[in-house]
Amino acid sequence: MTREQYILATQQNNLPRAENAQLYPVGIYGWRKRCLYFFVLLLLVTMIVNLAMTIWILKVMNFTVDGMGNLRVTKKGIRLEGISEFLLPLYVKEIHSRKDSPLVLQSDRNVTVNARNHMGQLTGQLTVGTEGAVFGHSVETPHIRAEPSQDLRLESPTRSLIMEAPRGVQVSAAAGDFKATCRKELHLQSTEGEIFLNAEKIRLGNLPTGSFSSSSPSSSNSRQAVYELCVCPNGKLYLSPAGLGSTCQSSSSICLWS
Repeated sequence: MTREQYILATQQNNLPRAENAQLYPVGIYGWRKRCLYFFVLLLLVTMIVNLAMTIWILKVMNFTVDGMGNLRVTKKGIRLEGISEFLLPLYVKEIHSRKDSPLVLQSDRNVTVNARNHMGQLTGQLTVGTEGAVFGHSVETPHIRAEPSQDLRLESPTRSLIMEAPRGVQVSAAAGDFKATCRKELHLQSTEGEIFLNAEKIRLGNLPTGSFSSSSPSSSNSRQAVYELCVCPNGKLYLSPAGLGSTCQSSSSICLWS
C-alpha cells in the first residue's frame, strides 16, 4: 500500500457518523392505500357483473357462430325460421319458404303489398282484408281459385272488371250454375267469330209480346200456348202469337217503340 492510499483510508475511518439519521419510507400508506384497494375491488366486481350479463345475453338470445336465435347467416343470405315480428318496414329482394312448406303472412288488420319502380312511384298494390283481396292495378295470374266449399267472387265496387287473354277466356262451372247479372245492359260481342249457345234448353224470359188478331173464332177463345220469336231490324226480340203463317209482320208495331 502506498502512502497516499494509507492516508485516504485513515481519513475515511475517522469521519464522524450521524447518530440520529432519518429514514423516509417509500410507497402508499394510510387512507390512500385503502382508497386504492377499494377502487381495485370495485373494478373487479364490475368486471364480474359485466361478464355475467354478457353470458346471460348470449344464452337468452341464443347467439351462435351462425347467427342469433332463429336468424341464421348463410352464404346465400339470411335465413329466418319460426315466428318473427317486424316493427319497422322490411325491404327485401325475395322471400320464399322452405321446400314443401307454405308462406304465411299474418296481421291483425289488412296486409298490403306495394310494388314501386326506380322512381319510387306506386305501380302495383295488393291489399288483403276481411272482405277479400283488393288490387290497386292490373292483375296477371295463371290461376284463381277459392278455398274448398267456398265461393269465388270477383268484384269491382266503383269501376269496371275486365278479363283479357290473347287465346280466349274460359269460365266453367263443373257442378253448378253460371250466372252473369248486371244493372243495365249485358253485351255479348264477337268481332270476327260467332256467339254459340249450346244447351238442351234455351230460355229467353221477360220478352215483350206483340198483339195479333186472328179471324178464326176458335183461336181467339182458346188460351195462347205457342208463340213465334220475332226480330226487329235493330235486333230486338219479341214474341208474337203463333198462327197458320208468320205473324211477325202483323205484330211488328212493337218495333216502332223500341
